[in-house]
Amino acid sequence: MRRGFTRYGLLFVLFFCGYFGNAQVKTSIDTTQIRIGEEIQYSIEVEADTTALVLFPEGQSFLPLEVIESYKTDTSYTNSKFRLIKRYGLTQFDSGAYTLPAQRIIIDDRPYMTDSVRVEVADVPVDTLKQKMFDIKPVIEVDSPPFNFLKLLYWLLPILLIGALIFFYFRRKKKKEEKEKRLPPYEEAMEALQELDSLELLKENKSKAYYSSLTEIVKRYIDREVDDTALESTSDELIERLQLHKDAGHFEFDTLTIKKLDAILKRADLVKFAKVQQEMGQARADRSSIEEIINETKEAIPEPTEEELLQDELFAEEIRKKRRVQKRKKRIALAVSVALTVILANGAIQGFDTMRDAIFGNELKSMAEGRWYKSEYGNPALIIETPEILKRKDSELPQESQQVVDAYDTFSYGNLTEKFYVLANTAIYKEGLEIDMDRAAEIFLSSLEERGANNMIVKQEVFQIEENVDGKKYHGQFDFDTKVRNKILKMDYELLLFNQGQSLQLLLVAHLQEDVFANEIKTRIVNSIELEVQQSNRGE
Repeated sequence: MRRGFTRYGLLFVLFFCGYFGNAQVKTSIDTTQIRIGEEIQYSIEVEADTTALVLFPEGQSFLPLEVIESYKTDTSYTNSKFRLIKRYGLTQFDSGAYTLPAQRIIIDDRPYMTDSVRVEVADVPVDTLKQKMFDIKPVIEVDSPPFNFLKLLYWLLPILLIGALIFFYFRRKKKKEEKEKRLPPYEEAMEALQELDSLELLKENKSKAYYSSLTEIVKRYIDREVDDTALESTSDELIERLQLHKDAGHFEFDTLTIKKLDAILKRADLVKFAKVQQEMGQARADRSSIEEIINETKEAIPEPTEEELLQDELFAEEIRKKRRVQKRKKRIALAVSVALTVILANGAIQGFDTMRDAIFGNELKSMAEGRWYKSEYGNPALIIETPEILKRKDSELPQESQQVVDAYDTFSYGNLTEKFYVLANTAIYKEGLEIDMDRAAEIFLSSLEERGANNMIVKQEVFQIEENVDGKKYHGQFDFDTKVRNKILKMDYELLLFNQGQSLQLLLVAHLQEDVFANEIKTRIVNSIELEVQQSNRGE
């Protein structure tokens, strides 16, 4: 980690002060000796009236040095004036001695010229005597990893389940469509008899198959037109039910027709169960008799009246509506089943939290994986990387603090009612005052309690970033009352304080407990901390 404006234990500061009206300009450079590709930080500080228009140099004005990055201008308020600090990251990729040219700053249309600076760029030394050299290692064979059957099962199960659901859905749909496309009972029976004739089962001495098909044809016709239990009935039961229909006057059956059907069914039973082989002539006669029975039954069935036809039409329309609704429900159920299967499978493989973030999104995940910004806040600068740039807050100091503080800057992102909150604060105290970090932390944490933090747990430890800079970390948990429908947030926090002479730099990071991405963001912010070391704290 780069330590503020220190480099190799040396610091070179160049000051150029110009006075036109009330403006003051200072420049500084952190080192004049670097290796190839290393960064030089060149700073221009302007202190001017709040109404002044300040233009800093841009573009290729630093040649022969190259600009790596032009950092965002830091603005602070001190002694009724604005203090602007503009920093540039410079480098050079060829060794040698270079002159950083004088820079021109415009303040209210008046030019200020800085001094030029001599910079030396050295090669990176390579000591081949101390550095051991090794031969290229030979290629070795590595055993392939064992096959992961469990992972295959995780992927295979949802595919099989989805396939089975689709198969049964379309199979059932096909059967229903075939049923709806059936011919009327009489046409279906006549067509079945013709198909039976074309099979020539009698010539092949297949009496059992022939009589089985023949009796099924007549039973199916009776089942659809006369009695819906015909297919499940035995021969005796069917004849008995037909006789009951005749006696009740439901149908005008001829007694001879019923007796003829009874005789054919009994011969068929002998063929099917007793393995009696019927002669071809008798079989053909029975086939003709079945056709006559179907014709006579058709004639015995009374023609429906107009009211019955109308009722049948209304009933049929109602059935069609119900079928459409059922089809829609089944499609929705199939879609939901497939979606649930996929969700459960992906949840088992990737984890349900990861899957939830992928479907519904996660703001903290986007912040952790998105672009980060390195910025400087306050005076002396607290330098951190954050996923969002902190915004300046116009906060008034208490009356007692105004008597001991010369300058005060506060920057923040979010607030304590959200999932993530960052606050950076710098203060410069009046000369002669001794800063007690424990007392400062106690006051700050008390202010959090006044804002709604309860049940606060505080742990502390030494936290060292820069040499010659005292640092402490206070961390723990608290419950935050949002004052909205009794909603309480469980929060983790880290409070870091750094003391440099008369200045105090503070960083607070608070987030929801057990949030992986929030904890990752906090860790990265804390690890990125750099400090602008004040002159009184710099090493010799």
